[in-house]
Amino acid sequence: MPELPEVEVTRLGVSPHLIGQSIEAIEVRQPQLRWPVSEQLQTLVGQVITGVSRRAKYLIIETAAGCAIVHLGMSGSLRILPKDSPAEKHDHVDMTLSNGQVLRYRDPRRFGAWLYNELPLEGHALLEKLGPEPLTDDFNAHYLKAALKGRSKAIKLALMDNHIVVGVGNIYANEALFHSGIAPTRPAGQISIKRLETLVEQIKRVLADAIKQGGTSLKDFTQSDGKPGYFVQQLSVYGKSQQPCQNCGREIATIKLGQRATFYCSRCQR
Repeated sequence: MPELPEVEVTRLGVSPHLIGQSIEAIEVRQPQLRWPVSEQLQTLVGQVITGVSRRAKYLIIETAAGCAIVHLGMSGSLRILPKDSPAEKHDHVDMTLSNGQVLRYRDPRRFGAWLYNELPLEGHALLEKLGPEPLTDDFNAHYLKAALKGRSKAIKLALMDNHIVVGVGNIYANEALFHSGIAPTRPAGQISIKRLETLVEQIKRVLADAIKQGGTSLKDFTQSDGKPGYFVQQLSVYGKSQQPCQNCGREIATIKLGQRATFYCSRCQR
């Protein structure tokens, strides 16, 4: 599933092709995605795209008449193609632009979304209860300490709770906890403010590094694949079960937390 850096790189990749363009048509070939594709999206036809923003893993295509809220789901991708490009089996939504291009949404598993909403977005059911963005100043150790107070759930599960902070998915939670020296199973409410300061710093670092690495592949959005993919990264623990820890040499352990694979070093993380 695309995580926050992949979604942010998607935003960076498609934005230059969208902003300032008029929407000439929106064609929906498959209306049954995670939720039915909003018929109100047709309200956007004839409107100029004024911005492309992101909230958590939702992309927001903005116009004066409202916006399209796009979620990539588990297998979705966006591509920029010439508007006469033939559609393939899993190409479900086209947004045709005045520059002769089309923003095409592909989703083999159909677990994404295309929804309409008026601007501003405050109060939208999908967005109103989300936590802060991890790369903003609102996400800091003092906020996190207050949000975790009294919680006995494992810190890794807390980091993946979008009500606490958005977009820290499985890969980046594993990595940030390793570099913070915090065991993923440690009760969230029992971590000191000093250790949370380190954790917040590492979350911001690993996410920013992933976005930066993905920025080198922006040309992919005008090619047939259209996916930035999971960037070539120097991952320290994720996916490295039974390999030696880069710090101490102990074998990386793997457990399941919340049905997700969790990788950590039992010596370096406590």
